[in-house]
Amino acid sequence: MKIPHVVIVGGGFGGIKAALDLAKDSRYAVTLVSDKDYFQYFPSLYHTATGGRIAQSRLSFADIFSTPNIDIVIGKAVSLDRDTREVKLESGQTIHFDKLILSLGVVTNYFGIKGLDEFAYGTKSIEEVEKLKKHLHAQLTDGREPDNNYIIIGGGPTGIELAGAMSVYMKQIMTSHGIRHRRAHIDLVEAAPRLLPRLPKSMGRTIAHQLRNQGVKIYVGQTVEGETADSLMISGKPLTSHSVIWTAGMATNPFFKANDFIMSDHGKVVVNDYLQAEDNIYVIGDDAATAYSGMAQTAIHDGEFVARNLIRGASGKKPRKYIAKQPITIIPAGPKWAAVQWGSHIIYGRLGWWLREAADLKAFKSFEPLQKASRQFITEFGSQEDCPQCSDNFAKD
Repeated sequence: MKIPHVVIVGGGFGGIKAALDLAKDSRYAVTLVSDKDYFQYFPSLYHTATGGRIAQSRLSFADIFSTPNIDIVIGKAVSLDRDTREVKLESGQTIHFDKLILSLGVVTNYFGIKGLDEFAYGTKSIEEVEKLKKHLHAQLTDGREPDNNYIIIGGGPTGIELAGAMSVYMKQIMTSHGIRHRRAHIDLVEAAPRLLPRLPKSMGRTIAHQLRNQGVKIYVGQTVEGETADSLMISGKPLTSHSVIWTAGMATNPFFKANDFIMSDHGKVVVNDYLQAEDNIYVIGDDAATAYSGMAQTAIHDGEFVARNLIRGASGKKPRKYIAKQPITIIPAGPKWAAVQWGSHIIYGRLGWWLREAADLKAFKSFEPLQKASRQFITEFGSQEDCPQCSDNFAKD
């Protein structure tokens, strides 16, 4: 009897979790398709951008997939043939499937704002944060007049995390190079009337207070209208800067629209009670029109859910209906300080920071054995710099 072939497209939280769980069942053959040969740990990218190690944000597939029951294909999926049940890759390769799980993640959306794609720095990949890190270092050390303004666009978790870490990082660079200390002017711009518009008002207010105490200037209710090489226009007012960082705006992966999936009013893929977009095609994680979509914990939950239902199906059992699970929201906003929403409870300060550390360890344990997960977790406490002078001094801190 032929073993059903499950093809999982996307090497993020949901895709990896589904692959690991299905690989434990010999009744399925599993192929994971990813455009990278590593898993990118998004929650720590802001730290990698401000002096943290690359290893903190990258787990190799070789470390994650120690089982021979998973076939890894590196490539980008571009189209889907429903009649022949084949996924076509950019390389021209086609992969046949019996069950397809799409966990492609979202892409950056500049909302058509002129100049952002050309001049703004990003934080959505290791390549982008490494480019940003080099820029921040060069601005202070290459002998030119350093930038007076560093502007972060987006008052969501990523923008807040970066704003809270940048002032400390800039001070470290200046100390390492013997530059006279000056406070970095960091602006945080949000279009909504407050930070974190989807979370409790008290949480946004407390985080705003924490950031202001670190010297971050917050602009809320401000519309970004365009960027040039040396300024950002917000609500008709130009702000001079050569260091604009875009953390706002994400859009559903274009694969779905290009392949005629049914989309919700919010631009995400419509799925049923079993996370199926169509027969034998599942959509999980950031692209699915479900509650709490866009959170890492949700993607892991989705991957685990679909894998369990497929395993139930192989045993002749009926699938269970999807129940959304409210994730724990943890947002660092400065050294050893974080805000946490855990159900109806909100926690601030050092305890919140330690809860974030515990959450990272738990996430690594979802993909790796405890020993490997612990080694990965320890990378969070190291630093990495291309500049030898900074590398030596940061290591002493």
